[in-house]
Amino acid sequence: MSLPSRKPGGIPAATIARLPVYHRVLSTFGSQGIVTIASEELAAACGVSSAKLRKDLSHLGSFGTRGVGYNVSYLTFHIARGLGVTKSRGIVIVGMGNLGRALASYRAFGARGFHIVGIFDRDHELVGSTLLCGQESFTVMPISDLAAVVSKNEANIGVITTPAESAQEIADLMIEAGLVSILNFAPVFLKVSQEVEVRKVDLAVELQILAFHDQKLDSEPSPQELSQVDIA
Repeated sequence: MSLPSRKPGGIPAATIARLPVYHRVLSTFGSQGIVTIASEELAAACGVSSAKLRKDLSHLGSFGTRGVGYNVSYLTFHIARGLGVTKSRGIVIVGMGNLGRALASYRAFGARGFHIVGIFDRDHELVGSTLLCGQESFTVMPISDLAAVVSKNEANIGVITTPAESAQEIADLMIEAGLVSILNFAPVFLKVSQEVEVRKVDLAVELQILAFHDQKLDSEPSPQELSQVDIA
């Protein structure tokens, strides 16, 4: 689901999409002991022009000193505040198949301002099993426990890694539990109210886009490809 062109607060959606990249790159520089950085160097590391970087940052405030650059830790904090990750936000993941387990095991959530509070599945063979999520082990819980876990742990974000046919039901349950931010990996569009923010990640679509750019546009289809075309 694509973002509207502007979000509340007047920050363009494209800028919001780039802020996490700035935050990640700045965090890396900070971990390397870098105190200040020029806008040109930061922009290059983020893959944008320095003009675009400065315009994006202007939506958050006034940063940088002419001839000196940006204070890395100061700018990192203010971008984190703009993103809402100065405090850790709780995540629940529903769907403990291969993708769900891989996401739950991702070790960098904590450094990015998130922590897992619960993992769920409806498969009775998976419920009750344990999984190491970062530094902590979690027990896979039945979906019937979702609302209680969200309420008890004040979870903020729901992640759906179920098959497509289950995704809408899970989204509805997440919303009923009080979640209004959902990251959806299932290959289906979710029907939600305007108050709910959904971000969709479809790996197959991304691969197809890459395939489009990778193809030789001037090449003719091979006889084998033509033989597979069903001409009515």
